[in-house]
Amino acid sequence: MSRRYHEIIDDLRTAYDAGASRRDAMGKSPWKLAERAAFLERLPARGRLLEVGAGTGQDSVYFQDNGLDVVAVDLSPAMVERCRAKGVEAHVMDFLDLDFPPASFDAVYACNCLLHVPDADLPAVLDRIAAVLRPGGLFFLGVYGGGTLTGEGTFVGDSHDPPRFFSFRGDEQLQEFARRSFQIVDFHVVGLDESRFQSLTLRRPA
Repeated sequence: MSRRYHEIIDDLRTAYDAGASRRDAMGKSPWKLAERAAFLERLPARGRLLEVGAGTGQDSVYFQDNGLDVVAVDLSPAMVERCRAKGVEAHVMDFLDLDFPPASFDAVYACNCLLHVPDADLPAVLDRIAAVLRPGGLFFLGVYGGGTLTGEGTFVGDSHDPPRFFSFRGDEQLQEFARRSFQIVDFHVVGLDESRFQSLTLRRPA
């Protein structure tokens, strides 16, 4: 039976609170830096960006240093404190409770966080993100998945405690979800097997 987001959020928050220090010390792979830079190139020079599932704020700092007005949100209070310590405006919020006025942002960035949302709740989450994005605004959605990496459940060998819930989706399945709320600007895959990454740049219809 598929899980629902409200059933897993407490475990996710506990896991990420406990792992904040370790994750803050981790560097980023060159391909992740390239994905981030490619999205920046598509954005207006002085736009307002929301990072959803911001973690310790490394990407938020990058976008802020490149001239964007950045707001970060994460479900983990420990992660939000890390963001604030880096000088980023940050709030404790989850995907289904983005408490911003409609069309507040020119862009939204979500890297490797929406894979924690069960399929049953993903349409509602994408609708929430679309609602806070201005018409014509861009949304980067990046997750691991596709190929042999599909299905929902706790990841075997997860280093976090408690183990986190994941939803890995096939390429067509993920794009089908995305099309319900957005237009697909770009879709491509980076890597193979368990490091296979699905990169989507989406636009909210005008």
